[in-house]
Amino acid sequence: MASPLEQFAIHDITPPLFSIGGHPIAVTNSAVFMMAAVVASAGLLLAGNRGALVPGRMQAMSELFYDFIANMIRDNVGSAGKRYFPFIFTLFIFTLFGNVLGLLPYGFTFTSQIAVTFFMAIVVFLAVTLIGIYRHGLHFFSLFFPHGAPLFTAPILIPIELVSYLSRPISLSVRLFANMTVGHVLLKVLAGFVVALGIFGVVPLVVLVAITALELLVAVLQAYIFTILCCIYLNDALHLH
Repeated sequence: MASPLEQFAIHDITPPLFSIGGHPIAVTNSAVFMMAAVVASAGLLLAGNRGALVPGRMQAMSELFYDFIANMIRDNVGSAGKRYFPFIFTLFIFTLFGNVLGLLPYGFTFTSQIAVTFFMAIVVFLAVTLIGIYRHGLHFFSLFFPHGAPLFTAPILIPIELVSYLSRPISLSVRLFANMTVGHVLLKVLAGFVVALGIFGVVPLVVLVAITALELLVAVLQAYIFTILCCIYLNDALHLH
């Protein structure tokens, strides 16, 4: 029986195209599914961009995504977050399709790779930090000392707040990576029982179907959590909360 972790192995799809620092660079299965996520999400949005008075399925789904992210930004960032809608929307759609495509047969979940989720988290972290500094200047660093706290607590509170702030990309990336990895490992293990038990694998098969439905819910939920945390971080940078 194949290892449950084998599904996360990265394989080269093409021969090395070029090299950087002596390391050959090729198109991998992870890169292919990233491109597939971009193409699928772009196809969905373009197919739904008809502006019909009575929306079809594609347009209704596109509008649902649009309204969902717009409401998320309004509730968690306020009116100041409207200008960042394209970034937040793209982040959500890319993460969502990355999670869901991995549930398809022979699919690959690139969000189960810590290198991918950490890079996404670092981009968010740097973008939010630069936005905060650009908007508030040096006053941005008051974020690390809660308003109204006694001055003598600064030697304790500032390091705590600084460590908490710097750990954001780690917690953001590990949360997504860990949830997607654990769910897929569980599916692989249960699928192995179904094959091994043969005709007696009906019960594991029923459980596998239920777990697959649950994993689909987790895929959507993790995209939502990743995105709403980014909104919260953006709100902190804009309003220094």
